[in-house]
Amino acid sequence: MAIEIKEVKSGKDFKDFVKVQFDIYKGNDYWVPPLKKDEAKALQAEYNPAFRFCKAKFWNAYKDGKCVGRIGGIINNMYNEKTNTKVGRFSRSEFIDDIEVSQALLNTAENWLKEQGMTEVQGPLGFTNLDHQGMLVEGFEHLPSAASEYHHAYYKDHLVQLGYEKEIDWVEFRLFLEGIPEKAKRGAQIVMKRSNLTVKSFTKSSELQAYGSQLFEILNESFADLFSVVHLDEEMIKYYIKRYLMLLNPEFVKLVFDEDKNLIAFIVGLPSLSRGLQKANGSLFPFGWYHLKKALKSPKVIDLMLTGILPKYQAKGVTAVLFYELHEVMEKYGVTEMETTGIFETNQKVIQNWKNYENIQHKRKRCWKKAL
Repeated sequence: MAIEIKEVKSGKDFKDFVKVQFDIYKGNDYWVPPLKKDEAKALQAEYNPAFRFCKAKFWNAYKDGKCVGRIGGIINNMYNEKTNTKVGRFSRSEFIDDIEVSQALLNTAENWLKEQGMTEVQGPLGFTNLDHQGMLVEGFEHLPSAASEYHHAYYKDHLVQLGYEKEIDWVEFRLFLEGIPEKAKRGAQIVMKRSNLTVKSFTKSSELQAYGSQLFEILNESFADLFSVVHLDEEMIKYYIKRYLMLLNPEFVKLVFDEDKNLIAFIVGLPSLSRGLQKANGSLFPFGWYHLKKALKSPKVIDLMLTGILPKYQAKGVTAVLFYELHEVMEKYGVTEMETTGIFETNQKVIQNWKNYENIQHKRKRCWKKAL
């Protein structure tokens, strides 16, 4: 049966694009579904301000009248200008275990990128580094965090068969934190006293809003030289604040200020929403919101979502302060396990931090590349 590739344009097309992953992972205990409305809106310029500096198209694959896969093609003009390259991205790739389907989808994205003058394709990558990125290549028996990715094991085999090579990997850890080590407490206190630092804590999400823009500015500065990263302007910052603020438990957000009361670092932990999102099954209503709210208030595992430290403070022990402060909240809630999100395998400074704790390095995601 021939594979039909159709560009996503109509409401039904968007619905198929979002729904196909629910069919592909049906019955899988580890896949964490997105919220369907959020996923569809992220693909449309009227909702996503990244379209101001990105060009994108999306396609569905049909076989025997049934949607069996999807893919996106993205050109991040800001990133190409920053790196002086002509690199396109494939994004949100999902497909059944049929090489003809994956080949048709990837060929479609590749051909479009070539038409736009691109000389290389990388992926899976999203509009920005806060979007979907990476393909799971190890750790298929582990539940991902809400900010990470899950894929079937055959995905990587298809990519290799279709001529893709590794660009870079992200690794993920699970940390086991039984009690706060006295060494960690003492180290954090020494750093705070030596640099005259103060820490701000929160009990309400509304209290965080005043600092939202500052957090992302620190993120911009501390992540500036990392792979796939572009500067987030004010409109993108507002977009991400609006999209994610409602999902935070503010107690797991800590800000660090210098002696002049300037914000220099932050850490954002999030009670794991993975099981809650599985129960919600793509919808907040009628009962999805209840499952997410319950997960936020009664956490068993914490996902480490974001950490940002201004470059001039990165070698001064501020990480120890952030981690100790977050650990104290975890103690309060009786949480003893933390899931990290993806860390570049080349980021040995952060990886060494995790190795100070009992841990397993259990998942690996990959960005692939191919010359066009």
